[in-house]
Parts: sequence; structure tokens; C-alpha cells
Amino acid sequence: MTDESRRNFLKASVAAGGALATPGLAAAATQAGSPTPDRRPWHQRTCRWGQTNLTEIDPGRIDIGFWRSHWKRTRVQGVVINAGGIAAFYPTKVPFHHRASGLGNRDLFGELTRAAREDGLAVFARMDSNRAHEDFYRAHPDWFAHDRDGKPYVVTGLYVACVNGPYYREFLPAVLEEIVTGYKPDGVTDNNWNGPQRHQPCYCENCARSFRERTGAALPGKADWDDPNYCAWILWNYHRRLAIWDEFNLATRRAGGKDCVWVGMMSGSPNYQARVFRDDREVYRKTELIMLDHQRRFDHEGFAHNAETGLRLHAVGGWNKLIPESMAMYHLGEHNFRLATKPPAEAKLWAVSGFAGGIQPWWHHLGAVQEDRRMFDTAEPLWRWYEQHEKYLVDRLPVANVGLLWSQRNMDFFGRDDASALVDDPWNGWSQALVRARIGCVPVHVDDLERVTREIGLKLLILPNLAALSDPQVESIRRFVAAGGSLIATGMSSLCTELGRVRPDLALGDLFGANVPASHAWRDPSRRTNQAKGWSQTYLRLPRENAARHEVLRSFSGTDVLAFGGELEPVALRREADMALSFVPALPLSPPEDVWMRQPDTRIPGLVCREIGGARVAWLPADIDRRFARDQLPDHGDLLAQQVRWCLRDDLPFELDAPGLIDCRLHRTLSGDGVLHLVNLNNPNAWRTPVQETVPTGPLRVRLKAALVRGRVRALVNDAPLKQRQSGSRLVVDVPRIAEHEVLVFPMPPDVVAAT
Repeated sequence: MTDESRRNFLKASVAAGGALATPGLAAAATQAGSPTPDRRPWHQRTCRWGQTNLTEIDPGRIDIGFWRSHWKRTRVQGVVINAGGIAAFYPTKVPFHHRASGLGNRDLFGELTRAAREDGLAVFARMDSNRAHEDFYRAHPDWFAHDRDGKPYVVTGLYVACVNGPYYREFLPAVLEEIVTGYKPDGVTDNNWNGPQRHQPCYCENCARSFRERTGAALPGKADWDDPNYCAWILWNYHRRLAIWDEFNLATRRAGGKDCVWVGMMSGSPNYQARVFRDDREVYRKTELIMLDHQRRFDHEGFAHNAETGLRLHAVGGWNKLIPESMAMYHLGEHNFRLATKPPAEAKLWAVSGFAGGIQPWWHHLGAVQEDRRMFDTAEPLWRWYEQHEKYLVDRLPVANVGLLWSQRNMDFFGRDDASALVDDPWNGWSQALVRARIGCVPVHVDDLERVTREIGLKLLILPNLAALSDPQVESIRRFVAAGGSLIATGMSSLCTELGRVRPDLALGDLFGANVPASHAWRDPSRRTNQAKGWSQTYLRLPRENAARHEVLRSFSGTDVLAFGGELEPVALRREADMALSFVPALPLSPPEDVWMRQPDTRIPGLVCREIGGARVAWLPADIDRRFARDQLPDHGDLLAQQVRWCLRDDLPFELDAPGLIDCRLHRTLSGDGVLHLVNLNNPNAWRTPVQETVPTGPLRVRLKAALVRGRVRALVNDAPLKQRQSGSRLVVDVPRIAEHEVLVFPMPPDVVAAT
């Protein structure tokens, strides 16, 4: 069959599905009874979601009445319903679009869509589209990805499609057009749209031709990060995924109108996004909303990662953009049990942590029938609470003066195949240290630095081993410091170009007060990776306690050394730089008689501090951020937090006196309210899934900058009067007790609100 005949055949099959069309009711239904109808597009006002991810046997056993009742109980405004892709849940006419094995003559997608319309709900038609069954592959092997030997990539028994061939360019648009023309969903979402991953390079003729047209070169024969052609292949893959986003949106809008959006689901992990060629910043800037497929925490990140993810995506995509997040009601952990309930405490803490970062709730079940019925009890109280207080949870900006800088190119071209050690660990160390110290921060893409600074007023930037920076990005950081903003950088920050090429020296070395010698291990990818992954018994030395110590070390009394664990090599310090900590090389672990420092003093810096005009700058050659992420030593977290306090001169919008681990996130709504989230992470499994029970904590004492508050502070979870009083420049608020979380709201002065 020729390409032209394929296209004509697919178009004809789509036209045959037009008789399935039903009118869209979601917009009118959501406005029913409202004195002032909300005229915003549905994707700007649908906050609470639910999804039953259908299995192929569900058409023969689903009780639609039960699910409609659950929709009502959980107060959802929209539902995600399986439509097509790997399995079609309607009578598709598109060739090789596999019908669910239990579908028979039933139109389950149509039935559920009609039920949702009758209940006034928005409908996202769900796709899972990058793989297909063997009969499709046998008929069109040239539509699928294969390795250099011509062997197809097979995942879960299904064949991975090539993103440059007719599967993506003709078959999937035909499926989208059939669904949208026939059923008029509000939009289409797809949780597996990216095609082959980085470790699955496709060598088909479609890819070879497309790459040659774009670069003039042949496909790279192997993964080689030092090969410019391989780097071009990485960027070419990103470009193709962005093109897919545009092409699929064109298909759905052409068939369903300007608000019928196609939204591919995205992960909350920048590392994973890099491996599947999804450009976080570019996608979030162009999409109308973000469907976040980020269902669980990982032990090395913790619950606070969910709040951080929401803030990070808002900072690139827009502060008022909605970010529904798929929150699994079944157990996900090191081992997944998709038919057993997730412990309620685990599910609740993940959800409320998301709320603290501006994420919207979206419950998720796998299968239409559940024998573990306990999982239906978790969402209802949370979703109802969200509905009641929604006005405080959307359309708001963070109140924080610390920006934690990131870049996906740093993950790609500096992290390469070891991004967990080189990029993730330093980031997680900083994130966890700031949570532990109750210091609010906003993750900021380096290309958005100047815009976000204008919008929320950043005073301090942190570069967690942000090695790969373009010249314009470096200049943006320089302008920030020249304007009086402070800076903390760790490790190799600014040593590489945006594509990972090592520069002659640190691009920001003059700000750090240091130069990196030509022979340094950081210049060699293999050596620096070995250092990042390794451990040895090393220390950092403070000046003797009776000598002058830098102010940043004020919390360390009673010791002249701090445990370290990493390796350092000499760098050249400039005269004006203050070496606050120095490196003590490795010493033996055993036998005990041999454990003593062979070289107790060196001139190898572990921490360098200096002041430049009104700015304060701290540079940590020692990878304390990475070490804190791995070892959780309190001294490491304290050292990171103390640098922040020193750089900010202790100018923080709020402080908290409370036992244990509390994640604090402060926002201001566009309507003029301050909103402070307090998430209780005091439990036996804070860093290991799952949490088995909630351990209440209290009392808590919040010290807000008085200039931020105009009126009474009240609590949204435990609705009881709070004691508050003025103490100097702070408003002190006493919170007796919190279980999973508490949210404090208060009116803000007009001048603060106007600043938004």
C-alpha cells in the first residue's frame, strides 16, 4: 500500500465515525446555577479530576452507576476516560486500531462520556499511543522503531512506534480525529506519547532521512556525548517531540474547536523527562494545562518533592495555570500492587504536599472493579476539602526570596548517563536542606531568571552543581549579582557550556573568587563521575575555635572538623576570597589503631565566601549538597541552610518554631490573601515509602513578617481560633496541633498585593 493510499484509507475511516457525535455539555453544566457564569475555557476552571483506567476485560463487568456515584462523592469536575491507542474502548474503524478484547459490540467510551456529560463533567479522552500489537507491526514494520540490526523495540509485549514514520504522522492523527469528531470530548490526553526513549535509538529510514534533512549528517552510530553529532541527535529528538505536541493539537482543534486541546501527560522528574525527550520548559510554556503523571514519591526525594514540582512547573508555565496530578489510590512503591489500596496516610501526605505547590487533585484507580474497596475512602474528604477552599489554592504566586536554579540541558549534557549522581543528588540535597530549615524557595529555570525575579522578588540564587550554562545564562546570573542579589554555587557550576563542553575556566569564577587548574578532575567526565559516585572518610576543617571563624559557621561550636565523605583537588583562590572551610584528605577506616589524619591541614578550599558590593557570594567546591542527599548528616543540612541565612542576612518572610520536619510554603493569591501551607512530615517513614500512620505534631509557632499581614490569621483544616500577637517586626501565630497539614490564610496589605 502506498503512502497516498494509506492516507486516503485512514481519512475514509475517520469520516465513517462521524455519526457517533454527541453534543458537548460540560461547559453549560459547570455553569448551572451560578449567578455569574464562568466564561473561562474549561481547562482554566476544571480543578478536581478522577480517572478509572480501564482494562481490556472491563467492558463486561463495569458498573457505570457505581462510578457516577463515586464522581459525585468525590466532587470531581472532570474525568479521564480510556478512548484509544493501545486499546480502543469504542467501535473504531481505523485499521489496526486494536479493540479491547472484551469490548464486543459495546461502545464503553461513548457510554461513559454520555454519563459524564449528564453529570456536568469535563471529559478528557485518554490515549496510550506509542506502542501497538504484533499484527500491526507485521503489516507495517517500517512504521516501528528498530535498532541498528533492524530488530524492533518491544516493551511489555508491544512494539514501539517510530515518531518519524506514518504511525505518528497518519495513524494517530486519524485516531484523534475519529475520537474528537465522534464524541466531542473537551480534550485528549496521552500518558505515553513520546515514542522511543534515549536508550532506544531508531535507525529506520524515516529517522535517517529526517535527521539528514535537519543536520546534513547520518544518524550517530553510538551514544557518545563528546561527539557533536550525537548532541545534535539529542536536540533533534527534543524538536520532534515538540512538533508532535503541535501536530496533535492541530488535529484535535481542527476536529473539535479551539478549546479541544491535546495534552500529553508529563513526569515530575526532570531526569526522566530528559530520557524521553520531553522538554519541560518548552512544553509547559505552550500547553493550556499540565496533566502531570506523577503518582508517587521516591525514598530519595520525599513528599516535599511534590510541592517543589508544582512550584517548578508554575514558574515556567504560568502561576495561574492548572496542574492536575494523577494520584494513585493503589499502592506504588519499590514494588507495585495495583489492586491493593495505598496506605491512606501515604496517599494523603502526597496529595496535600501537592496542594502546597499549587497542584490540583486527580484520583486514579486501575480497573473498573476493585476487591480492595478501602481505596475508595481516601479521596472523598480530600477532594471535598479542596472544593471548599479552592479559592486559596489556585491563581497565586509564591512568597519566597530564594531561587533554586535548574536547566534540562544541564541534566542532558552535563549529567549525561550519570545524571542521578551529578545533577539529581545536589538538587535533592539543597531541596531537603531548605525544607528541614523551613526556608521557602522556588525552582527557577535559568532562562526564566529575570522574569521570575521581577514577578516575585528573588534576593538569592542557588546553583546546585549547575555546570552546563550558555553564555547568555551566565550573563543573566551576573546581572542578578550586579544588581545586589546574592549567590550560592556548588561544585562545577558554570564550568561547562550549555552542551557540556568544558570551558577554560569557571565562567563565574571571578564571582566565586577561584580558578580551576587545567589538570583538575572536574575537566574529565570519567574522573568527575567517579568522584561523584564515590565515598571516602574525609573531613572539612574549620578554623580552630579560638580563632576567627566566618559568620557562616556560627552554628558549629564545639568542633573543629565536619564529616565530609567526598574528594577535593586544589583550586586557585583569589586574594579577596575567604576560605571558610578546608579539606582534610582521606584516612583509613580500619584497623582502629590506624585511624588518624595524615594531613590534618591543607589549603584546598571546601567553602569560599566573599562580599561584592551589596551581594554575598558563597561557593562550595565540596559537594555537601550531594552528600546531604545521600547521608542525611545534620551538619551538612545545617551548613547549607546557614549559607542561605548569611546571604539573606536572615531576611526571611516567615519563621517556624515546631518539633520535627515541617514543609512550609507561603503564597499570595491574586485576590489579596496570604496562604501558608504547613505539611507535617513527622512520621516513622518520612524518607521511606509507605507512611503507615499519621503522627500529629504541635504546638507550632509561626512568625510572619508583620508587613505581610493585615488582619486575623485563620486555619482552614482545624477551623478554630488562633492566638496571635505582635512581637517587634513579626506577627506571632500559635497553632496548637496539626495532623497531615494545616493551611493558614490572612489578608495582605494592598501594597503587597499590588506587587503581584
